[in-house]
Amino acid sequence: MSNSYYWSSDWSEEFYIRLAKAGFISTTYDTKDALILLPELQTDYAILDFENLHISKNVKKLIDKNNYTFSINTQFTEVLEQLSTSHKYNWLKQEYATLLKDLYRNNGEHNDFEIISIELTCKESAKLLAGEVGYIIGKTYTSLSGFSSRDKKYSNYGTLQLVLLSKYLEKNHFHFWNLGHSHMEYKKRLGCQTYTRTDFLKRWDKAVKH
Repeated sequence: MSNSYYWSSDWSEEFYIRLAKAGFISTTYDTKDALILLPELQTDYAILDFENLHISKNVKKLIDKNNYTFSINTQFTEVLEQLSTSHKYNWLKQEYATLLKDLYRNNGEHNDFEIISIELTCKESAKLLAGEVGYIIGKTYTSLSGFSSRDKKYSNYGTLQLVLLSKYLEKNHFHFWNLGHSHMEYKKRLGCQTYTRTDFLKRWDKAVKH
C-alpha cells in the first residue's frame, strides 16, 4: 500500500483482468528494451455518483439541439485510432491496443469483465466527435482514455459525451463511474468526488464482488 506504480511484461488478457478487478488502472511505459505494462494502484480516485452529475448550460443547449448520435461499441477500432493520434503523450501503444482489441473480441468469455467503446458522432456528417474506451466490471464502469474534436464548432461536445455516458450508466443501474486520477478539473466540474485509495478500495471491492 506504500507504492503506486508497478510494472510487468505480462500482456495476457487474464493478468490484465485480474489487475483491473483489484483496482489497478494500467497504462504503459517505454523502456530501452521494450514497452512494459504499467499498472497503477492510485493514491486517489475520482468517482461519479450519478445523482451528483452536473450539466452545464452549454451542454444542455447541445442536448436540445439533438444533432448528434450517442452509441456504444459501434466504432471500437476508430475510437482506438483517434485516441492514439489525439494526445501528445500517448500510452496507448501497439501492444496495449492489441490487448484491448483481443479483450474486446473476447467480450462475453471473461467472467464479469467487458471492454467497451463510447462514441459521439455528428448526425449530419457521421464524423466522430468524441469518444473513449473503458471497461465494465460488475456494475462499475472505469474510463481508460478519451478524446474530443479540437474543432471550435464542436466545443463542449467532449463534455456532452461524458454527460450522455453518465446518463446511460445511471439508466442501466451501474453503482458508480470510476474516472481514475482526480486532479483533472473537468472531473470536478462533472460532479466527481475524490476518494483516497483506502476508501476507494473498500467501495470498489464491495461493488465488483456484488
